[in-house]
Amino acid sequence: MTRNTSEILGYHAHIYFGSESAENARRLREAIEQQFDIEMGRFHEKPVGPHPQWSYQVAFKPEQFGQIVPWLALNRGNLTVFVHAETGNDLADHTQHVIWLGPSDDLKTSMFEA
Repeated sequence: MTRNTSEILGYHAHIYFGSESAENARRLREAIEQQFDIEMGRFHEKPVGPHPQWSYQVAFKPEQFGQIVPWLALNRGNLTVFVHAETGNDLADHTQHVIWLGPSDDLKTSMFEA
Protein backbone atom coordinates (compact mmCIF):
# COMPACT_ATOMS: atom_id res chain seq x y z
CA MET A 1 0.00 0.00 0.00
CA THR A 2 1.41 3.37 -1.01
CA ARG A 3 0.74 6.26 1.33
CA ASN A 4 0.73 9.94 0.53
CA THR A 5 3.22 12.26 2.25
CA SER A 6 0.36 14.70 2.84
CA GLU A 7 -0.45 12.45 5.82
CA ILE A 8 2.65 13.85 7.55
CA LEU A 9 1.55 16.66 9.84
CA GLY A 10 5.05 17.44 11.11
CA TYR A 11 8.29 15.92 12.37
CA HIS A 12 10.01 15.54 15.70
CA ALA A 13 13.75 15.23 16.12
CA HIS A 14 14.76 13.95 19.56
CA ILE A 15 18.34 14.77 20.50
CA TYR A 16 19.64 12.02 22.81
CA PHE A 17 22.36 12.63 25.36
CA GLY A 18 23.63 11.54 28.77
CA SER A 19 25.43 13.17 31.67
CA GLU A 20 28.75 12.97 29.78
CA SER A 21 27.33 14.63 26.66
CA ALA A 22 24.87 17.12 28.20
CA GLU A 23 27.10 20.11 27.44
CA ASN A 24 27.36 19.05 23.78
CA ALA A 25 23.56 18.75 23.71
CA ARG A 26 23.18 22.26 25.14
CA ARG A 27 25.55 23.71 22.54
CA LEU A 28 23.68 21.93 19.74
CA ARG A 29 20.38 23.21 21.12
CA GLU A 30 21.64 26.80 21.07
CA ALA A 31 22.85 26.37 17.49
CA ILE A 32 19.49 24.92 16.42
CA GLU A 33 17.63 27.84 18.01
CA GLN A 34 19.89 30.34 16.22
CA GLN A 35 19.66 28.57 12.85
CA PHE A 36 15.96 27.67 12.61
CA ASP A 37 12.49 28.97 13.41
CA ILE A 38 11.19 25.86 15.18
CA GLU A 39 9.55 24.73 18.40
CA MET A 40 11.95 23.44 21.05
CA GLY A 41 10.91 21.02 23.76
CA ARG A 42 12.17 20.77 27.33
CA PHE A 43 15.69 19.62 28.17
CA HIS A 44 14.98 16.32 29.98
CA GLU A 45 17.79 14.97 32.13
CA LYS A 46 15.96 11.65 32.52
CA PRO A 47 14.26 9.25 30.09
CA VAL A 48 10.78 10.55 29.16
CA GLY A 49 7.98 8.73 27.34
CA PRO A 50 9.25 6.09 24.93
CA HIS A 51 12.77 7.57 24.85
CA PRO A 52 15.40 5.44 26.60
CA GLN A 53 17.88 8.30 27.10
CA TRP A 54 17.87 11.91 28.22
CA SER A 55 16.59 14.07 25.38
CA TYR A 56 14.97 17.18 24.07
CA GLN A 57 12.60 17.53 21.17
CA VAL A 58 12.80 19.71 18.07
CA ALA A 59 9.39 20.01 16.37
CA PHE A 60 9.27 21.21 12.78
CA LYS A 61 7.04 21.40 9.73
CA PRO A 62 7.26 19.00 6.76
CA GLU A 63 8.55 21.78 4.51
CA GLN A 64 11.49 22.33 6.91
CA PHE A 65 12.66 18.70 6.73
CA GLY A 66 15.11 19.34 3.86
CA GLN A 67 16.91 22.04 5.81
CA ILE A 68 16.82 20.69 9.38
CA VAL A 69 17.60 16.98 8.99
CA PRO A 70 20.69 17.43 6.77
CA TRP A 71 21.90 20.19 9.11
CA LEU A 72 21.47 17.86 12.11
CA ALA A 73 23.30 15.07 10.26
CA LEU A 74 26.32 17.34 9.81
CA ASN A 75 26.22 19.13 13.17
CA ARG A 76 25.10 16.49 15.71
CA GLY A 77 28.66 15.63 16.71
CA ASN A 78 28.65 12.54 18.94
CA LEU A 79 24.92 12.82 19.73
CA THR A 80 22.26 10.47 18.40
CA VAL A 81 19.20 12.07 16.79
CA PHE A 82 15.94 10.16 16.45
CA VAL A 83 13.67 11.70 13.79
CA HIS A 84 10.08 10.60 13.25
CA ALA A 85 7.08 11.72 11.26
CA GLU A 86 3.86 12.80 12.92
CA THR A 87 0.83 11.19 11.27
CA GLY A 88 -1.38 10.76 14.32
CA ASN A 89 -0.42 7.09 14.76
CA ASP A 90 2.05 7.20 17.67
CA LEU A 91 3.10 3.55 17.43
CA ALA A 92 3.81 3.68 13.69
CA ASP A 93 5.40 7.12 14.00
CA HIS A 94 7.90 5.79 16.57
CA THR A 95 8.58 2.42 14.90
CA GLN A 96 8.01 2.65 11.13
CA HIS A 97 8.22 6.33 10.16
CA VAL A 98 11.69 6.88 11.63
CA ILE A 99 15.20 7.98 10.73
CA TRP A 100 18.23 7.59 12.98
CA LEU A 101 21.22 9.91 12.79
CA GLY A 102 23.87 7.98 14.68
CA PRO A 103 23.37 4.69 16.51
CA SER A 104 19.78 3.55 16.96
CA ASP A 105 18.32 2.61 20.33
CA ASP A 106 15.32 0.59 21.49
CA LEU A 107 12.31 2.73 22.35
CA LYS A 108 9.72 1.84 24.98
CA THR A 109 6.88 1.53 22.48
CA SER A 110 4.64 -0.62 24.70
CA MET A 111 3.13 2.61 25.98
CA PHE A 112 1.50 3.09 22.54
CA GLU A 113 -0.03 -0.37 22.33
CA ALA A 114 -3.62 -0.91 23.39
